[in-house]
Amino acid sequence: MAIMITDECINCGACEPECPNNAIYEGGATWKYSEGTGFSGSGDHPSAGAVNADEEHESGNPDLYYIVTEKCTECVGFHDEPQCAAVCPVDCCVDDPDHEESEDLLLAKKAFMHL
Repeated sequence: MAIMITDECINCGACEPECPNNAIYEGGATWKYSEGTGFSGSGDHPSAGAVNADEEHESGNPDLYYIVTEKCTECVGFHDEPQCAAVCPVDCCVDDPDHEESEDLLLAKKAFMHL
C-alpha cells in the first residue's frame, strides 16, 4: 500500500527530505520520475505502464505536501518503515487505502527507479 498525506498536514516539510524515492512534493509543485531517482529515458513502470523520466506531471495537491503514488515504495528496500510517517509530527502520513500494493510490486517499483 502506498502512503498518502492527509488534510491534517501542517506543511512543515519534515517528510520531504526523508523519502528515498523523492516521491514527496510541496503543494503546487510538479513532479518527474527522474527527480531523485536513477531512472532516465523511457520505460515500463511496474504499475503506471509506459513512462518518460523527464515528462512533467501536474501537482497532486495545490496547497499541501503530497506523495506521488507511482514513486512511493513505502521505503521497502531502503528502511524498515516509511520514513515520512516516522518523522511526521502530526501523523498525517498514512496508508493509502486506494493504492494497496504487494511487497513484490513495491520492490519492482524501487528496482525500476533505482537501476
